[in-house]
Amino acid sequence: MSTQRRHAARVAELVQQGTAFVQATVVRAQCPTSARPGDAAVVLADGSIEGFVGGQCAEGSVRLAAVGLLDTGEPLLLRILPEDGGEFPETEGALTVVNPCLSGGAIEVFLEPKLPAPRLALVGSTPIAEAIALFAEPLGFAVSRNDLPVVDGASAVLISSHGRGEPESIRAALDGDVGFIGLVASATRGAAVLDELDLTPAERKLVRTPVGIDIGATTAEEIALSILAEVVRALRVEGLRPAAQREVDHPETAIDPVCGMTVMVGPDTSHLAHEGIDFWFCNPGCRTRYAEELGVS
Repeated sequence: MSTQRRHAARVAELVQQGTAFVQATVVRAQCPTSARPGDAAVVLADGSIEGFVGGQCAEGSVRLAAVGLLDTGEPLLLRILPEDGGEFPETEGALTVVNPCLSGGAIEVFLEPKLPAPRLALVGSTPIAEAIALFAEPLGFAVSRNDLPVVDGASAVLISSHGRGEPESIRAALDGDVGFIGLVASATRGAAVLDELDLTPAERKLVRTPVGIDIGATTAEEIALSILAEVVRALRVEGLRPAAQREVDHPETAIDPVCGMTVMVGPDTSHLAHEGIDFWFCNPGCRTRYAEELGVS
């Protein structure tokens, strides 16, 4: 299988698994860099990389920039320049980093975050629930429907069941650490349901009832619109994320004492321990140079 097909197959596999990653593609390269336009890789949330976008130093710059994009979801054009490189025309809107360890040449890499579709766990078969299911897919949501919400990986749980199993659904969502729990009910009935559950103050704040932005909605479709608008606002403005994504820690970083580059700390990062202090390097060359300066091996 060709390199391009292996990369495409890996991308498809990660999408199918619902794994967040960044697709990195070299779009411009200047000799003598080893990367060529079309070279590609995927960067996972832990900073690991699969594929090829240049040598070790260029790869480090790509990994560092990519993991931050999993928080914003915004694509980025990354320009990686050597410290004393020649002319490399500017590209408007690109992020430029100077990598003093590059052997020469410069590259531009397009970084595109691939985040799984936010999932709505929808409970109920009411007209409002049917309208939510109808509108959610065009908005980019994946919808799961059960009598009790399957909360694993859900960004939000929406309950529109006319009183059927509401306390149980709310309890399941709270126990599953869902960040958005919406109950379709009047203010009076919603408060009564929450009183029945005997929630802590922190738990009560997580349940939104009546759920939906006030747009004067009267029909099932208008109410569904108001509910989905509140979910979108939570995602785009309030930073709502599924529990699994909230638990992902970005890799630790350190400053290379030789070249000043910020590097990711991992099992494959060049490392030197001296007098109880750990030093990390962008490549073995920097480590060798620093070890010589310290007079150690």
